[in-house]
Amino acid sequence: MPGPDDKRRLKLDLTIAGSLFAAGVVVSVMSLAQIRAESRAELAQATQPLQGTPSDEQDKTPAEAKPGGDRPTTPAPEPARPEPQTQGTATKPALPPAPAEKIAPPIEKK
Repeated sequence: MPGPDDKRRLKLDLTIAGSLFAAGVVVSVMSLAQIRAESRAELAQATQPLQGTPSDEQDKTPAEAKPGGDRPTTPAPEPARPEPQTQGTATKPALPPAPAEKIAPPIEKK
């Protein structure tokens, strides 16, 4: 048969457990409220989509196609080719050679 100390201890344990449960619920609710508030703030700070002004080109009608019309006489563009005078010469290095005190001796093989 449980004594008075057992009942008191059970009551204290249930009180502690209930208060810990309540604290957990409060922390969860506050966290969810903060997450919801942050998502609303991000949504509120979003910029409106840009709307361009209508261009004048939309009002123009396309040019009329003429059968048997003249074709362009200019030749098609050719790919770039290096000039013959630059093919044999070497390019200059981007940096000047390092001073002698900055160059280390070669690594010896073991």
